[in-house]
Amino acid sequence: MSTPLHLTIVNFNKGAYIIVEGKQNADHFYIIRGGKVQISKEVEVVQEEGGNILGPGDFFGVVSTMSGHSHIETAQALTDCSLISVHKDNFGDLIVKNTPVAMKIIQGFSRRMRYLDEALARLTLKQSVEPDIEHLFYVAEFYAKQSQYNQAHYAYHQYLRHCPDGPNVDKATERLEKIKPYSKAVYLDGSETEFTRQYPKNTMIFSEVMPGKELYIIQKGSVKITKIVNDTEVLLAVLKAGDIFGEMSLIEDKPRSASAIAYEDTQLLAVNKENFARMVSSQPQIITRLTQLLAERIWFIYKQLANTLLTDTVGRLYDALLIQLERNRVPIRSGEAYTFDFGTKELINMVGMPMGEGKQALRELLKNSRIKALDSKIHITDKEEIEKQAKYYRKMQKIERSRQDKKLSI
Repeated sequence: MSTPLHLTIVNFNKGAYIIVEGKQNADHFYIIRGGKVQISKEVEVVQEEGGNILGPGDFFGVVSTMSGHSHIETAQALTDCSLISVHKDNFGDLIVKNTPVAMKIIQGFSRRMRYLDEALARLTLKQSVEPDIEHLFYVAEFYAKQSQYNQAHYAYHQYLRHCPDGPNVDKATERLEKIKPYSKAVYLDGSETEFTRQYPKNTMIFSEVMPGKELYIIQKGSVKITKIVNDTEVLLAVLKAGDIFGEMSLIEDKPRSASAIAYEDTQLLAVNKENFARMVSSQPQIITRLTQLLAERIWFIYKQLANTLLTDTVGRLYDALLIQLERNRVPIRSGEAYTFDFGTKELINMVGMPMGEGKQALRELLKNSRIKALDSKIHITDKEEIEKQAKYYRKMQKIERSRQDKKLSI
């Protein structure tokens, strides 16, 4: 016998604060029954798609509740409001009992992710137009120049498959033949029958701008998510066992926004649209996990967008390190050491700095004796030092901004 879904109706008067940015331990999110709610953020880098005024049927507070991080926004009642309060532990029940609402949340998250991802690309990667399918050839060329033939093989193959009449077909055919003896590429055309797949280290799972029909759940190993921008491979994330990726293409029928490459020997479960529809009602725990991961990514991308507003390049590096500690839920205690799972080049790429400017900022950062670059990893001897420095640079930025605002108002 199924248990009823317990939802609480809560009412707020006009002007009341419902959630406050920075508040920890968010455990409820809200669906609006009646009234209007205004969303605001301390660092408003980009206006939300669809605006910051929410009405009946809209939801808020899901990112912080489902990711387990502090609130990234403030919600204030613009009118008297009636809200449905949903506890994070009831999300699985909500999926089963009210699938359309759960799907609206997932689709909303997916759209928000894509919108924020494009905003971040504009701000940090100085890329304003989403590349078209022809970009596959340039992805292949980049990896071929780097002698990363597995990735080049995959991207050349996809270019020939998706652009049979493209202007670079002859070049791609010739180069693919040359590198074939030195490369390994798997599942070049996907598979309709094999859902558990093995990807050897440094093989491509999919390339940016490709059409996508599947999402993936990592069962063993790890996957790096990257993007080629201005002849540089930008590392967006390293995902581990239990993580889900590739969901935006499946949910929205949009091209892949980034590439996925096996970081080590990796086993994946591929989920197509048909299987995904079945999963929503039959395996709510996987859909809950997907929502948590999307919430985590949205939280992270807001932090990255706020990082772009820091004008001091050294401050941006400290801030990026603190974001990684927060993201990995590393408790920050004085005198405790920590090793990040990335090196100095990846740190520069994370904040979207040109390599020359980034190296200069890095030299300043490494003057701090508590930070070392060892074996392609960044090692710190005191986690509290990172928090202290990041907070200092954020504070200096606030002071500078208020000084500028005063000048403008005179």
